[in-house]
Amino acid sequence: MGVVTVRQMQAIDRHAIEKTGIPSLVLMENAGRAVAGEVIQLVRRCPKPRVAVVCGAGNNGGDGFVAARHLLNAGIRTKIFMAGNMRNLKPDALTNYSILKKSGYLIRRVGRDESGWRRQLSNADVIVDAIFGIGLSREIREPFLNLITALNRSRARIVAVDIPSGLDGTTGKIHGICIRAVRTVTFHCAKRGFFRLDGPKYTGKIIVADIGIPQKVKGERG
Repeated sequence: MGVVTVRQMQAIDRHAIEKTGIPSLVLMENAGRAVAGEVIQLVRRCPKPRVAVVCGAGNNGGDGFVAARHLLNAGIRTKIFMAGNMRNLKPDALTNYSILKKSGYLIRRVGRDESGWRRQLSNADVIVDAIFGIGLSREIREPFLNLITALNRSRARIVAVDIPSGLDGTTGKIHGICIRAVRTVTFHCAKRGFFRLDGPKYTGKIIVADIGIPQKVKGERG
């Protein structure tokens, strides 16, 4: 299993998109489908599983929107939550947000009024963490601090998209707080921070998903 730093993974992504010609939306679709597949495996023994997908405004959130669509298509009761400002959605994330909205699915906002989202998240068997990706490099502050605290205190098993929100993918340090996942579905390569410092305490079982990036591209170091 290859292990890369955040900078190396970002270079691999750029090369796949700009040089190899794989559209970024295709990579996002493959990533979200891979996450949904792992969630389906995790809940296969639950008679009536309930899943919550919590998405941020970046591409990690876009992966979450895709995962939610595939879970809904599979007939799994899935609630979708948006953490952050919709106006900050990155283009690919906005595309997948719009697909869900145009398909008639409700996307709930996570705001400072906690009574609604806390109650609805408390009923989930599995929560998909798609809040922050590997690009996070700052201390987590409110309202995300409160949200991650609530998710960690829930009874649900948490599946992290690419990396647990709050973990530094290179150093393994925590940016103030971090999602404690039972599974981390990461893409193309494992990230170095999974195995350093606090990383092993938060990643849970690591699944490396193939999202269609060629195995050897510029920027990769095995």
